[in-house]
Amino acid sequence: MTLSAPPPRESLRDVIARHGLDARKSLGQHFLLDPGITARIAGMAGRLDGVNVVEVGPGPGGLTRALLDTPAASLTVVEVDARAIVIMNELAASYPRRLHVVEADAMRRDLTDLCPAPRQIVANLPYNVGTPLLIGWLRQASQWARLTLMFQLEVAERICATPDSDHYGRLAVLSQWVARCGIVMTIPPGAFSPPPKVQSAVVNLIPHAHQPDPALFRAMEQVTAAAFGQRRKMLRGALRGIGGEALLEAAGIAGNRRAETLDIADFDRLAHAHLGRQPSAS
Repeated sequence: MTLSAPPPRESLRDVIARHGLDARKSLGQHFLLDPGITARIAGMAGRLDGVNVVEVGPGPGGLTRALLDTPAASLTVVEVDARAIVIMNELAASYPRRLHVVEADAMRRDLTDLCPAPRQIVANLPYNVGTPLLIGWLRQASQWARLTLMFQLEVAERICATPDSDHYGRLAVLSQWVARCGIVMTIPPGAFSPPPKVQSAVVNLIPHAHQPDPALFRAMEQVTAAAFGQRRKMLRGALRGIGGEALLEAAGIAGNRRAETLDIADFDRLAHAHLGRQPSAS
């Protein structure tokens, strides 16, 4: 699509001052104001021609502006902070029919009904709800072409961790089971206002072509919750409440192994066994 020249923009710091948009700890807010960094994040989302993008927690609109500078077909921002909604509505007036503003809690809203496919999420997620938001989107991964999400670095490392590493756990299994995951950018605390105490990182999650149905996803959630509930416990004990030795035997996994040693294929067999069916041939 052909983009018209963007209208003149007030600096983000002036926007924040004019609206009294102080970052609130209760909302997990850390605003990213550097246009060079926000442009790089928008670029990490890949080709956006014809794609409908959803951004969660736009705040004063730094990443929003960068996304509007891409060829995305539309951008829908979801914001719970009424102060930021006013800013987003001001910006939307300059982008009629292309920028849509939704005042809602993303934890309670199905984002797939906000725009048609193909759709992506690109967001600097509030630190306090980033993980539960991600798990909710993983459940509906078939509905998203890509997720480009910023988290605390430690959370990003947990998403992308490999077996037998310090960060490997339930989040890595759920994420990598349904998507190809990778850290594509790290961001220092000083890039934010106010600066967080930790580094941040952008993760790309590209859903696999074939996705588990809801029943199988629930089975995987149950298996991983039990397996990693007591990390150093052998699986015959950790999984006792959901089948124990019988479940392990059906999946072909030794009971004296520990959860952190299993790879994604091992967990896939456990989830299928827990559901009472065998995995289909790949």
